[in-house]
Amino acid sequence: MTSHHLPVRVARADLAATAAAAGIHPDTLRKFVELGLVTAHVDTSGRLWFARTVPARVHTIVRLHSDLAVNYAGIALVLDLLARIEQLEQHRTIRLEGDTPWT
Repeated sequence: MTSHHLPVRVARADLAATAAAAGIHPDTLRKFVELGLVTAHVDTSGRLWFARTVPARVHTIVRLHSDLAVNYAGIALVLDLLARIEQLEQHRTIRLEGDTPWT
């Protein structure tokens, strides 16, 4: 008998899986959490869980630190600015799509 259920995609990953996906050591990921650069959810047993978007954010952090020599405080500012730019671009796109043409 075959199952007709679709596979469930997990929306989060643990510390080891997230660190492996990001290409960094788990201790480095823990450090990023402590510095507030990455958000983690802690379960009742104290395990860290991460959103699937975290590896991409970690790549940005590593690139800023390694390639551009930005310190961690600067990285936090850059990440905040990048998020704000994205938010403004989305708002602009929504506004442009909702505008009626002048003609």
